[in-house]
Amino acid sequence: MTDNILVRTIVEGIQEKKGKRIVVVDLKKFDSAGCSYFVICEGDSSTHVNAIAGSVRDYVRTHAKTKPVATDGLENSLWVAMDYLQVIVHVFQREPRNFYDIEHLWADADITEIPDLD
Repeated sequence: MTDNILVRTIVEGIQEKKGKRIVVVDLKKFDSAGCSYFVICEGDSSTHVNAIAGSVRDYVRTHAKTKPVATDGLENSLWVAMDYLQVIVHVFQREPRNFYDIEHLWADADITEIPDLD
C-alpha cells in the first residue's frame, strides 16, 4: 500500500466522525522528520477526540488492512497520536492544537487543507 492510499484512508476515517480542520503535512523532503506525513485534525471534546481516533483505527484496519504500531493519549484525549510508521495521525482538542501548532513546525512543508464535511 502506498503512503497516499494510507493518508486518504486515514482522512476518510476522520471524516466518519466529523473531525474538523483536517490537514495533511507532507514531510517527505525533510530527512529529519522521521515520517512522510502528518495527518492532523481536531475534535470538540475528549469524547469526540476519542471517537475520531477509534474511527481511524477501525476504518484503516478495515479498508487498508493495517494497524497503528503505537497509539498514545487516549487517557485524557487532549491529543491522541497514532503511529502508522510513515504516517502519524494527530487528533487534538482545539486548545492544545492551537498551542502546539505542529502543522507549522516545518515552515517549508507542503500543507493540504481538507474541507470540513457539513
